Formats: sequence, C-alpha cells, structure tokens
Amino acid sequence: MAKARKPPVLTRVECEVMKVLWQHVEGVTAHDVVRELGRPIAYTTALTMLRTLEQKGYVSHKAHPDGGRAHLFRATVQERDARQSHVRELVRRLFHGEANALVSGLLQEEEFSRDALEALRLQIEEKLTEGTTIEKGR
Repeated sequence: MAKARKPPVLTRVECEVMKVLWQHVEGVTAHDVVRELGRPIAYTTALTMLRTLEQKGYVSHKAHPDGGRAHLFRATVQERDARQSHVRELVRRLFHGEANALVSGLLQEEEFSRDALEALRLQIEEKLTEGTTIEKGR
C-alpha cells in the first residue's frame, strides 16, 4: 500500500485562513474569510489563498447550496493533523530530527504556567511507563 502524501507546510497567511476554516466545519465562502480574517484582505486575495490551499490538499470546495456563483470551502485536513505534520517538519529541518532539542529549547525560552508544566510531566511519565520510545519518521 502506498504511503499517503502529506500536505506541504503552510505559510503564516495560509495558517490564518485555515484557522477560519477550522472554526466553521460547515464551510465558508471567500467573503466569510475576508470578514473573519481579522485584518484587511481583498476578496480576490482570499479566493486565491483558498484555491492555493485546495491545490496543497488542505481544502475542498463545492457549489454554495443557495446557488449563485459562491462556493463553500471546507478544511480537508484536521487542525490536529496539520499541527503534528508541522511539528515533525520543524524538528526535521531545524533540529536535525532531535525532538528533545525542540522541547529543551521551548522549556528554556518560553513561559509555562505551573499547571502546563504539570500536564507536560504527566505526558512524559505516560511515555516512560509505556516502556518504549516511539520514533516518528525522520
């Protein structure tokens, strides 16, 4: 069986557009993206971004149920899956495949609440009790 092709990494603006799509499971129009993006963007730019995301495999579209020329765009990649894919790519490209270097860097550079650190500790303890390390594709 052939391995499924992973969608390419998203740009910053593509991530912003995808956040709008992930918030609206039923789908959005390009006008919805313009309205909800949180910063000025032209309709044609929004439509171009949606088409680019479709070519990358993140989005699909269909005719709007109300008719007319509008289309509904939906995310075809779950937010969780996109995050995992981006983290793997970040580890591969910037940390030479060493995930522990990323985690150490985050612990040194970022502010974590006590609750967040406790949650991380629980996740680490779960991994340790599994008795095996899970190696992600390098």
